[in-house]
Amino acid sequence: ETVAVEMGKLAPDFTAKNINGKEVSLSSFRGQYVLLDFWASWCAPCVAEVPHLQKLEKDLNRRDIVFVSISLDTKREKKAWLRAVEKDGMPWEQLSGLNGVKVDASKLYGVTAIPSNFLLDPEGKIVGMDLRGEELEKVLEQIFGK
Repeated sequence: ETVAVEMGKLAPDFTAKNINGKEVSLSSFRGQYVLLDFWASWCAPCVAEVPHLQKLEKDLNRRDIVFVSISLDTKREKKAWLRAVEKDGMPWEQLSGLNGVKVDASKLYGVTAIPSNFLLDPEGKIVGMDLRGEELEKVLEQIFGK
């Protein structure tokens, strides 16, 4: 059963394992903005977006926003995923189902191409979709100020 994933609607909740094998639920971040980012270690445009996300994450440090990345890497690509997270320096929450495009979260969100992201407000409602680069920066500036 697919949930309508659209602006203003509640983002579907899911649980996935993080890099340390701990289960993390999307709903555990309620009360904060969440940038939910779908990517994979083999996706060049995704990797190209990382420095931008790093800068934003650093600039927004200690504000009410968390970054959550969901990797679409497969079990076979686990080493590449872990290496990319470490090498590219992504200190935020890294989740994966490690079964490629069958990751429940990507199906839930109807993600057919990556990078793809969703900005959720503190109530868990979708307030932005597929925001990149300067566009993402502008939206976050509107929310948090300069």
